[in-house]
Amino acid sequence: MSQISYRSTRDEGQLVSSAEAIVKGIAQGGGLFVPDKMPKLTKDLQGLMDLDYKQLAYEILSLFLTDFKEEELKQCINSAYDEKFDTPVIAPVNKKGNKYFLELFHGPTLAFKDMALSILPYLLKTAAKKLNIDKEIVILAATSGDTGKAALEGFADVDGIKIIVFFPQNGVSEVQRKQMITQTGNNTYVIGIDGNFDDAQSGVKNIFTDEAFKKELANNNHMFSSANSINIGRLVPQVVYYFYVYLQMCKNKEIELGEKINFVVPTGNFGNILAGYYAKELGLPIDQLICASNENKVLFDFLSTGTYDKDRAFILTTSPSMDILISSNLERLLYALSNENVDTVKTLMESLTTKGTYTINEDMKKNLRGFVGGYATEKETEIAIKEVFEETGYVMDTHTAVAYAVHNKYKQNSGDDKKTVVVSTASPYKFTSDVMKSIDPKYSEQNEFSLMEEMEKVSKVSIPKPIKDLDKRPILHKKQCKKGEMKQQVEEILGL
Repeated sequence: MSQISYRSTRDEGQLVSSAEAIVKGIAQGGGLFVPDKMPKLTKDLQGLMDLDYKQLAYEILSLFLTDFKEEELKQCINSAYDEKFDTPVIAPVNKKGNKYFLELFHGPTLAFKDMALSILPYLLKTAAKKLNIDKEIVILAATSGDTGKAALEGFADVDGIKIIVFFPQNGVSEVQRKQMITQTGNNTYVIGIDGNFDDAQSGVKNIFTDEAFKKELANNNHMFSSANSINIGRLVPQVVYYFYVYLQMCKNKEIELGEKINFVVPTGNFGNILAGYYAKELGLPIDQLICASNENKVLFDFLSTGTYDKDRAFILTTSPSMDILISSNLERLLYALSNENVDTVKTLMESLTTKGTYTINEDMKKNLRGFVGGYATEKETEIAIKEVFEETGYVMDTHTAVAYAVHNKYKQNSGDDKKTVVVSTASPYKFTSDVMKSIDPKYSEQNEFSLMEEMEKVSKVSIPKPIKDLDKRPILHKKQCKKGEMKQQVEEILGL
């Protein structure tokens, strides 16, 4: 098997192992770690067909994490994908009408982030042990709603690790907020900020790249790492479920082995759809990756024009996990589009920082083939939820509804009738108010928690255990701060 090392998107300098990349989280100078070469499948798709999720995870992850021993990697996988998921299938495919919904919300926090954040703590602890690191690892995370809870759940009470999560105080659903502020664990810290997700994400990246602060940390026996999808250990586990859904569709005779299909992915920070791109690069027969945005359509505009422009109004929508104007993982795609030219990437990212915008060249635009952008308005999202429920009885969350609506428009405009998987990223129970009032306006006056029982009746799906009686749990995290005070909060928590 070919050894895979990792380098920064902004610097051709020293290569690092996957263990080092996972522990560091972000490269020096603010770049993101990427494989020095894309690995190749060692088995053909037929040879992967009868594997369960854990077995498939090993086959895929072993291609990227070549410095992990077989027993180390299998231990991480078996610890992650266990009874904490409410289905042994881990990532079931649900066919409704002519759409295939890949349900990624059966983990402990009811969102797709569980697919990677269930394994990241084990990868991180194993990596730290391999590197003989004896410092306390401080996980810093910014969240638009789902990463925070999934990271807190994964790292709670893990020895040798503290986790600090920043979230936009007024930019998440009430269920998302309550999931975070009731989180148990002596090593967990949750702080609401007075800005949006981009403010939280920028604040975290600024702390990560503060060299003087990192030296102070080291002198006090601490080091930073990340749970956001900027961490390569968060990204590569997401490649697995693209293979898994494809192979399940083959087994169920929905497609022929080798047949190309499309994926439509509700997208904010670009990590989930980038994992699909990596799957395609590995050889999975994907035709179009359809990037679905809500009214914060910065990615749609980029894919349509080649210009990324973050200087625009920030819109609070009913799909808050996609309310993002700075899509961090897009940097990894820029690296690929530029034929791995770190100078090009560095110039583009500097332009984004100083001018709020950049434009890729014509060659990079040509390399964008295989990506399609689309967006759904709030009204279109609402209509999609109602339409799918009335036609099939299936209840989908607001983010999945954005993807569904975008695919309908794409199909109408393009005539492309390939089998398409809608990547369903969250349980509708996380967004009960917006989902239920989309189904029927009579639910508009009820709060999110009382509506859970109504959703249970109409969906015929039981209220998931992780959020049953969530509104009755004690609030354990009450800290709030201004967006410019994030570093100060970290210093206070660490006693610096």
